[in-house]
Amino acid sequence: MTPVFAHGSLRLYLLSLLDESPKHGYELIQALSDRFGGTYTPSAGTIYPRLAKLEEEGLVTKQADGRKTVYAITEAGRRELAERQHELDAIEDEVTDSVRRLADEVRAGVDDAMRTLRAELASAARESRRDATRLDPRREARDAAREASRDARAAASSAIREADVAINDFRQQLRTELRLQASRGTLPEDVVTLLKDELVRVRRSVLEALGRR
Repeated sequence: MTPVFAHGSLRLYLLSLLDESPKHGYELIQALSDRFGGTYTPSAGTIYPRLAKLEEEGLVTKQADGRKTVYAITEAGRRELAERQHELDAIEDEVTDSVRRLADEVRAGVDDAMRTLRAELASAARESRRDATRLDPRREARDAAREASRDARAAASSAIREADVAINDFRQQLRTELRLQASRGTLPEDVVTLLKDELVRVRRSVLEALGRR
């Protein structure tokens, strides 16, 4: 599965969640799962090392509350969050794109499972018919041709989904980088022209691969 957060983004996102209210580790994990509509739930091994690093840097504190440990943002953490607000806005866009991408991946996984189940049922049905009666060779050939056609269409649909995921990944990553550079005031004027030219080139290459001009 494609990484959900770019390098360093989860750390800043945890600070933003703690800025809303103090939370213990499970609450942070649940909050992230809720933001992603249940399509992504980080593991404890992902969250706690980052919390420990934030505490080491003086950006969060922790306090025992019974059997749980509650984390809270410090004033230093709020200052960093304020200074990097433009990055947080870009991360929110990343989250939106990631939710869409993960939903596509989940949908593709379900579709693949259903296709596998249908294939297994069809195979069992063919075995049953073969045991019950001897098939006409011409009918068997027609059935094989129809099955090959269905497999080809299924493969094409799967390729389309993979292409959608790749396009969404490209869009998410490039948009995040462009917004970050723009927020720093370092976006060259000819970048958009370069992007348009490259997209035209990529489209032409894909069309040529498809046998079109």
